[in-house]
Amino acid sequence: MAVIVWIVEGTWHACVDAARTHAAEETDVVLLHVTGQVIPDVAHGAFAGLLGRGHPERDPGTRLDQLAATSAQQLLQDAADRLGRPCTRMERTGRIEREVVIVAQDADLLIVARDGDRSRLGPKSLGPASRFVVDHAPCPLLLVWPEPTPGLANIPPPPPHHR
Repeated sequence: MAVIVWIVEGTWHACVDAARTHAAEETDVVLLHVTGQVIPDVAHGAFAGLLGRGHPERDPGTRLDQLAATSAQQLLQDAADRLGRPCTRMERTGRIEREVVIVAQDADLLIVARDGDRSRLGPKSLGPASRFVVDHAPCPLLLVWPEPTPGLANIPPPPPHHR
């Protein structure tokens, strides 16, 4: 059995805790972090457009790529330490939501945290990337709250014809 734990800044603790709770000790756990390319690509393009391609050592996009890789490695290390058992760390780069779905294609379970408006229940508690992953996951999915679940008081009332 393989469990993929999607590691995202701000919500990863809940996903790792869910893996510790729901994945048997003999389960292969993969900690997955995906770095998006939008910001470094914009920086590369702006640098090339303004200063040309003659000075790659001064390209801010390259520096952003390096900072993102360092941050991802530290995040995966922190997640592995919290998990407290052997695991595989996987760092990917690209369209975040698509990379997560691709990695999950052979998984037995994908653990994802809510990353949208977490003050109330409902579909807006998922951000765009996690919404895509939930809608396209090719395996069973465990969706967790990164903090205590909001109360039921904010569920809209049923339509009048259903009362």
